[in-house]
Amino acid sequence: MTDYRYDTQLLIEGAGISEDEIAAWFEGHFRGNCLLVVGDAELMKIHYHTNEPWKVLEYCASLGEIFDIVIEDMIRQSAGRQG
Repeated sequence: MTDYRYDTQLLIEGAGISEDEIAAWFEGHFRGNCLLVVGDAELMKIHYHTNEPWKVLEYCASLGEIFDIVIEDMIRQSAGRQG
């Protein structure tokens, strides 16, 4: 079983966003693992496993427009159910 239930993925479109600053914020403010932050100063892809995906969405929305949001329940997936 996984410690973090939700696979959270999204794109952020904004101005002057930074991979390093976003990664540092996640590491200092959220509990989770498998962090991936890639992109450029205008478009960033986020991938993160957490139990509190709503906090990730709230923070990312403060940086710019968020879209292509996917939150998958990995426990349901491992049990062979939709989710």
